[in-house]
Amino acid sequence: MTASMKTMEFPMVLLRLADWFLYHFLAISCYRAAMKLKNHAYFFLKNPSNIKSSHHFSLYPNVSKCNLYGRKSQTLVCDIHGCLLRSQSFFPYFMLVAFEGGSIFRALLLLLSCPLLWVLDYELKMRVMIFITFCGLRLKDMDSVSRAVLPKFYLENLNLDAYEVLESAGSKVVFTSVPRVMVEGFLKEYLSVDSVIGTELHSAGQYFTGLVSNSGLVVKHRALKEFFGEKRPDIGIGSSSLHDHLLMSLCKEAYLINKSSIMPREKYPKPLIFHDGRLAFLPTPFATLSMFMWLPVGIFLAVFRLFVGIFLPYKLAILLGVATGVNIRLKGAAPQKSQNGKGVLYVCTHRTLLDPVFLSTSLGKPLTAVTYSLSKMSEILAPIKTVRLTRDRKQDARTMQRLLREGDLVVCPEGTTCREPYLLRFSSLFAELADEIVPVAVNTAVTMFYGTTASGLKCLDPVFFLMNPRPSYSVEILGKVPRELTCAGGKSSFEVANYIQRQLAGALGFECTSFTRRDKYLMLAGNEGIVQEKRR
Repeated sequence: MTASMKTMEFPMVLLRLADWFLYHFLAISCYRAAMKLKNHAYFFLKNPSNIKSSHHFSLYPNVSKCNLYGRKSQTLVCDIHGCLLRSQSFFPYFMLVAFEGGSIFRALLLLLSCPLLWVLDYELKMRVMIFITFCGLRLKDMDSVSRAVLPKFYLENLNLDAYEVLESAGSKVVFTSVPRVMVEGFLKEYLSVDSVIGTELHSAGQYFTGLVSNSGLVVKHRALKEFFGEKRPDIGIGSSSLHDHLLMSLCKEAYLINKSSIMPREKYPKPLIFHDGRLAFLPTPFATLSMFMWLPVGIFLAVFRLFVGIFLPYKLAILLGVATGVNIRLKGAAPQKSQNGKGVLYVCTHRTLLDPVFLSTSLGKPLTAVTYSLSKMSEILAPIKTVRLTRDRKQDARTMQRLLREGDLVVCPEGTTCREPYLLRFSSLFAELADEIVPVAVNTAVTMFYGTTASGLKCLDPVFFLMNPRPSYSVEILGKVPRELTCAGGKSSFEVANYIQRQLAGALGFECTSFTRRDKYLMLAGNEGIVQEKRR
């Protein structure tokens, strides 16, 4: 490099630094000052007698003032962060990706970065969270989290007012500095957004590097100009932040989101039936810190509760379980012994792998449970007898008939667990095998960890459930199904299964669906949920 070239390079560097300084400090400061002056000037002219008032006038009307009718031919633009979602911080969603897609150590590292994140500006904060969350993360793990974990938390934090305006528009475009891979699936599948322009991440092979692509973080108003060109969108909605104001200034109409309105479940754009992941709470920094502080105690409690359930008598197990925080509620009583010499068939709703165990403990007598894909570890630790079915209808029928001749039997005809207030379609096989059927409405409640998984280690399901501070199990034993409503009374097995499904749904306040085990696993894990036995 010649001396003349070196002398030319130094001034160019100075010019770039000056340009950066002018934009980030002078331009933004002047814009804020102009907006404040305009707001105060307008307010003073409208209210000359209240010059000393401290009230603030907004440049844009509230989103509640937006007319929702006749918008189907119009285009709306907004951001998911600070607009569609009620929470002002996107940290919890990065934590979900770090914990569910990465590991507990990645989640801990992200939590430890919080003091640093608090002192950084928005752009640096976003880059640091992206690096910690995505460095070395597999692309398929991110895809799984975006499909099975994040939608639940997004739906629970949707802003009702913002959603109603979004739904009224015919064309919807979202501009966000959040990584596109974290939000695109939810926005397109649940909110029918046409295009999502978000920050692109760099990847190497099947892994993220943790770096942002060459295009950098998305600047919303610049991305809007590039996307629409000279055309102006019809509607823009956003928060009171500077970047949202710049975005809304490029729209024909603009409305401000300045309050959070909760989205009720009945107004969800799509029913939330299936979701995965271990965390049962939104992992804000404080909530995540509380979880890590609880973990040593939770692990000890889970081991102790497992020991109590496996080795101690029923009454003592219930006493010690309740003493350690397990809430067990039993309603109803066991039916009288069958007159035909066969055992009673208990038909349960399926919330966790522990359903038959809690039923057996609540009744104070041993039961046999039939299972499909139960891990070897769960079979070893189970305090009751478990028998694995083969999914061959004739062979499974013979197995269940034999077990009924030996004693009482528990079956969960949904075939898999469901966390939400829905019941999956009941298999009708059980209805063909017994005349004395007792429906059992089982429900659970957790505050920290879910005790079920579709893509994780199933052998840890009971451990995670028992790690909760106060896990709750509700068991309601309904009366025997009248003989005239069974197959012995002339009903088909499908009619019996559907009747019992409706009866249990009514007792729990749940909704019946036609979804099956296969539907759940195809959606959450990309497989049919069948554990392949190893051939020797």
